[in-house]
Amino acid sequence: MSMATRSDTQPSALRDADSHELIRVHGARENNLKDVSVEIPKRRLTVFTGVSGSGKSSLVFDTIAAESQRLINETYSTFVQGFMPTQARPEVDVLEGLTTAIIVDQQRMGADPRSTVGTATDANAMLRILFSRLGKPHIGSPNAFSFNVPSVRASGAITVERGAKKTVKASFTRTGGMCTRCEGRGTVSDIDLTQLYDAGKSLNEGALTIPGYSMDGWYGRIFTGCGFFDPDKPIRKYTKKELSDLLHKEPTKIKVDGINLTYEGLIPKIQKSMLSKDIDALQPHVRAFVERAMTFTTCPECDGTRLSEPARSSKIKKINIADACAMQISDLAAWVRGLNEPSVAPLLATLQRTLDSFVGIGLGYLSLERPAGTLSGGEAQRVKMIRHLGSSLTDVTYVFDEPTIGLHPHDIQRMNDLLLQLRDKGNTVLVVEHKPETIVIADHVVDLGPGAGTAGGTVCFEGTVEGLRAGGTITGRHLDDRAAVKETVRTPTGALEIRGATTHNLRGVDVDIPLGVLTVITGVAGSGKSSLVHGSIPADAGVISVDQTAIRGSRRSNPATYTGLLDPIRKAFAKANGVKPALFSANSEGACPTCNGIGVLYTDLAMMAGATSTCEECEGKRFEASVLDHHLGGRDISQVLAMSVAEAEEFFGAGEAHTPAAHRILGRLADVGLGYLTIGQPLTTLSGGERQRLKLATHMADKGGVYVLDEPTTGLHLADVEQLLGLLDRLVDSGKSVIVVEHHQAVMAHADWIIDLGPGAGHDGGRIVFEGTPADLVAARSTLTGEHLAAYVGA
Repeated sequence: MSMATRSDTQPSALRDADSHELIRVHGARENNLKDVSVEIPKRRLTVFTGVSGSGKSSLVFDTIAAESQRLINETYSTFVQGFMPTQARPEVDVLEGLTTAIIVDQQRMGADPRSTVGTATDANAMLRILFSRLGKPHIGSPNAFSFNVPSVRASGAITVERGAKKTVKASFTRTGGMCTRCEGRGTVSDIDLTQLYDAGKSLNEGALTIPGYSMDGWYGRIFTGCGFFDPDKPIRKYTKKELSDLLHKEPTKIKVDGINLTYEGLIPKIQKSMLSKDIDALQPHVRAFVERAMTFTTCPECDGTRLSEPARSSKIKKINIADACAMQISDLAAWVRGLNEPSVAPLLATLQRTLDSFVGIGLGYLSLERPAGTLSGGEAQRVKMIRHLGSSLTDVTYVFDEPTIGLHPHDIQRMNDLLLQLRDKGNTVLVVEHKPETIVIADHVVDLGPGAGTAGGTVCFEGTVEGLRAGGTITGRHLDDRAAVKETVRTPTGALEIRGATTHNLRGVDVDIPLGVLTVITGVAGSGKSSLVHGSIPADAGVISVDQTAIRGSRRSNPATYTGLLDPIRKAFAKANGVKPALFSANSEGACPTCNGIGVLYTDLAMMAGATSTCEECEGKRFEASVLDHHLGGRDISQVLAMSVAEAEEFFGAGEAHTPAAHRILGRLADVGLGYLTIGQPLTTLSGGERQRLKLATHMADKGGVYVLDEPTTGLHLADVEQLLGLLDRLVDSGKSVIVVEHHQAVMAHADWIIDLGPGAGHDGGRIVFEGTPADLVAARSTLTGEHLAAYVGA
């Protein structure tokens, strides 16, 4: 009997295990999702589409991936969890069938000055072992080739007690490869003294040009009372000792008017207060001063290689490790292939595989010494992918955030092959994407919408790509959109001349960028577009550059504070109610005292995951109750901050709440396609494309005449691209010059002038392969871009 029972249960047990073919999501309410329920097939490629702000990231990243990561973290001991980022459980009723999620996003890599492409991908570690084994002369362990490891020498007795024996070690040395002069950074910084003071004036005449150092305040009293130099003598007449006291003196206690103070030389003082801080976090006028006063030059001792002399002296086949890291990765891969040394064969094979995956993914033009902070969002995302390509994991969920960003249509094909390769290994691949070229390779499509923000958050379509085309949703309708090349183009009003540009891989490029028109700069990834735009356009040309770097801001910052919109709103409220404006700021007097104006309370549970709860006092409104009794146009301040840009534009446009200053800023936000954003939404919840458009809206009122935009279509749905083109046209028609670095064919077709760089990437690029109108480019088909654009417009 028992035998029979067992044979009955066997097949059904197998069937149960095989039945988990779906990831089921029921009732997801994270951010703007409205009780979304979807079933995602496993081991397939699923693409999530929808207009910007429709809830794609909320579903994929904030719900599915976040819960998967949280569950993995819970498998560790509480002690280990204490060192990990804590995640709250997403707002969702049921999540079934999750597998381990590996997230490959576009967060730029940390801009640590000592982080390079090589250190971020393990390629550097393998090279160091290779050189420590094969390099002649032999100089030490792999540490001796690392620019992050300083050499250490210590002498003295170290007693090691083991059982009854005592051993005494007299000295300890570790050979590191760090250059002693620049400490492994490759550059040394000098302070330009002419930017600190005007030598022709005395201190009392206002010689110091450092922000905040006026003679009226405490600094004036310290300089006059210290007695180290005469404040009425021009600085150029100072003796060596006086000048050294002014600039370099160590902190010294002095007494001025009976008060104990400390005097410190200017250079150590500004080194602490300004130069050691993150430059992006400084106030604009201080940042401008630091950029003027600090000059970075290549380290004279190591020639920018970051490595000490011994590390550079050890060579394999006449190549030292600095040369290897400076090579373009595609060349380095060929060099490694030529090494044949049985003793390190497994290492060579792994290194070879890593370098080949760089080339395969279209990053063969980088070098291992390239600082990680200089990679674009798309490049950083592809560098992170390299770690996963050779991985033997299967049955995991890979989550990609717009992997085609920064990719030329020619490179998108490669990226598609990689995504399919990951799927074919037996993995579930989830991709948030707008480009039709990638949507069409999907096995399953989930289209969110129909609109953005509060008008989105529902599933409009789920099924195959054919079904999407026939489905009639916004994405389905626009999937086969093709922009036509412009019939007539505008005439330039002048030109920005660039002569002999040699930044990065540019080969002495001479080009005239026409002004007063819409110019698109294009070319395959790594052809030198950003180098040309950011490295060669003269800074005095009134250029306003809008890129995709993260906006510096805390969880208290929101679009209203960032764009300066809150100021006119606060003033309007204050005027209408006869009270002071500070009451209407959640960071100032009006803040709810319990949660300090954040709206939520963070409870730290030591080693357990912290909990976030809405503040009970203000119910998440962030203001104290008495502030909410003041109204403007029948609304209180928290209701105004909860409005979307479109609602607020209407509210401040006419009637009792008519506020022209606020209405203007809101109009600009609506212009760049952010009408769905809530004006009080924390900046930390915005996507990369939304951040860029928020910056663009803020800069639209600036006085500059030349706008440089770095891929403004990032994160834009096909339907929104038309709105962006309308905005660019309006900017040009108002007399501005717009230069766009872009791969999107619709933007290329819409341009007045195209500059195409190439023909390839890295040292195969850096030249101008075409200049002219889009129609000429399509007719000539002489470049990769030309062929793809011709195919796109159906010429």
